[in-house]
Amino acid sequence: MTAFPPTTHGLRIGLLGGSFDPPHEGHVHITLEALRRFRLDRVWWLVSPGNPLKADAPADLSRRMEACEALMRHPRVTITDIERHLGTRYTAQTLHHLLRRYPDVRFTWLMGADNLSGFHRWEDWRSIAQMVPLGVLARPGEQVQAGLSPAAGALGRWRLPQYEAGALATATPPRWCMLTGPMVARSSTELRQSGAWQR
Repeated sequence: MTAFPPTTHGLRIGLLGGSFDPPHEGHVHITLEALRRFRLDRVWWLVSPGNPLKADAPADLSRRMEACEALMRHPRVTITDIERHLGTRYTAQTLHHLLRRYPDVRFTWLMGADNLSGFHRWEDWRSIAQMVPLGVLARPGEQVQAGLSPAAGALGRWRLPQYEAGALATATPPRWCMLTGPMVARSSTELRQSGAWQR
């Protein structure tokens, strides 16, 4: 675990941001799918201090970081609390800082299809799409809604077909690709509601 992971020139790094409250097998699954199908060299889990779109506060950040470290053990995946160190609240702000700090890295923003459905509500979402390619991964029951979402419509002309997914990380934004395939039916909300994770 490190705040600002070391990199080398030209690395293709996927950024999977979220509260991870708690992390679960679904996060692991889409991470491994992203590494393979988008041909990424690394994935960073950006564990956020909080989600501006959610009214309730998540569990303590250090606890969520520890849970992520325990669950996601892979040599090409790094768990980091970059946003806490940067003091950023929104993804667009975080990306702005990362692109300045790591000018030689090719970043791809990763999200589940459920996030694409509400992407148009994110702060400066159009700027995000202009800064980095977007890799969207299948989530149970979300594919159709995501494909019909306002953001998918607005960015439709820049969508890569799945068979070109391996080119996404080196594409010039705006560019995005939505993958379908095997899914893991787990969610943080479900785990909290079941009592398996107590804030």
